[in-house]
Amino acid sequence: MVFRMEETGESASETAARPIAWRYAMASRAHVVVDCAAYFVLMQEAMLAARQRILMIGWDFDTRVLLGPGRRWWNKPSRKRPPARLGWFVTWLINRKPRLEVRVLRWNFGALMFLLRGAMVLDLIRWSFKRRILFKLDNAHPLGCSHHQKIVVIDDAFAVCGGIDMTTKRWDRPEHLDVDPLRKGPWGRPYGPWHDLTLLVEGDAAAALGDLGRTRWERARGGEVAPCKAQKDSPWPKSVRAEFTNVEVGIARTQAAWAGAEEITEIEALFVENIARARHHIYAESQYFASRRVAEAIAGRLSQPDPPEIVLINPLSAEGWLEQTAMDGARVRLLHAIAERDPARLMRVFVPFTAGGEPIYVHAKLMIVDDEVLRIGSANMNNRSMGLDTEADLFIDARRPANDRLEVREAIRALRYRLLAEHCGIAPGEVADLLKQHGSMAAMIDALAQNGPSAGKRLESFRLRPLTETEKAVADNALLDPERADELFESISRRRGLFRRGGLLRRPR
Repeated sequence: MVFRMEETGESASETAARPIAWRYAMASRAHVVVDCAAYFVLMQEAMLAARQRILMIGWDFDTRVLLGPGRRWWNKPSRKRPPARLGWFVTWLINRKPRLEVRVLRWNFGALMFLLRGAMVLDLIRWSFKRRILFKLDNAHPLGCSHHQKIVVIDDAFAVCGGIDMTTKRWDRPEHLDVDPLRKGPWGRPYGPWHDLTLLVEGDAAAALGDLGRTRWERARGGEVAPCKAQKDSPWPKSVRAEFTNVEVGIARTQAAWAGAEEITEIEALFVENIARARHHIYAESQYFASRRVAEAIAGRLSQPDPPEIVLINPLSAEGWLEQTAMDGARVRLLHAIAERDPARLMRVFVPFTAGGEPIYVHAKLMIVDDEVLRIGSANMNNRSMGLDTEADLFIDARRPANDRLEVREAIRALRYRLLAEHCGIAPGEVADLLKQHGSMAAMIDALAQNGPSAGKRLESFRLRPLTETEKAVADNALLDPERADELFESISRRRGLFRRGGLLRRPR
């Protein structure tokens, strides 16, 4: 079946003409953290060095998270050893730093869920007696919108932005073992392997994220917040040797129009620009692949001369029935549509598996283009991240004058090799030779996976499955993954749906 879209949609050139960044700022240091085991250790180290303010913004937040090494909640704190559990740790920190304040902003949806989190309720009660700990639920958004940013800013000098929420069932190591005794939730229940990413920045880039965070706090009616004063010492974790030094970082956002705040679609424009400029390859990781705009940009680039190789790492299936129905169905529909423009099969989607054959859930949001552009943030390749949900992405572009250096490109390439190695169960040092031997990322992945389960940790090609009529209807009408708030209330008969823009499915003449 060939689906046709209306010709009333916005063209690729019009989308590309939008601003792709809110701000550019220099980072004295920047570093990619892969998987949450390292992240939770580093965040405790950074917060221990905080002097003025810790601002945490998240889609979800759980005080039962265990920080630091060992993941032993029963460790008794001392002057030298802070408590591991986040709720206790914040109180312990405030008691020892009389000039420090901690602000936490969480999306308001699911607030009643706190009642099911036991100790978290007690933590919030204890926090309420500390005037320098402020916890707020954010409802300053249109109905149906999600605040999806995952940002931590410390002293406006160090910041984190990426895909990792400070919540439970995120912790895992890069080994992604089938059975890991430390990979357990607050009640001691094990959960499956989880892959995620975030980016640490220091200096002016961190200060810019501080501006972004304070603006959101104020918009949520949390009151005006002054910038932190300049300080000599940095909260940068001493255990981290930065991959990037003195690089320019771009910040792109998504924000729905609401209560006088303008609509912002920088992330959508950045996706279009990144895909259009690709000459050799795109390596991406995303929780979903359901965005009409991203799919159109990919189809358009694959239709041009000398198209790049595109490798996308996805989870086998989305979490939860609703997400599976919306996102999985849309992924299949869009991949079939792209295939019509991709006779050489240059776009491939792969799913990571453990050595024992369990699918690894991919929560990361990353794109690497030609080893020149690195972007990490909260935005998925789905419609909501393009115009409805509040998102923030960071990117380093080696083609910009401030970053036009060999070491920047080498650091981006090293990260791509590291991620391929992690998913394929090989050493990072093997990747360059294997790519040269096989000629492409996809060919290397296929060769390594030939032995099936005996190959160990691996990537397997995603196979398009048949969709039920219900899944097709939900996917085609974008019922659960709209781009704009007004689509939530548009009648199904008037929806333009999954294939609503011109170009993607029109056969070339």
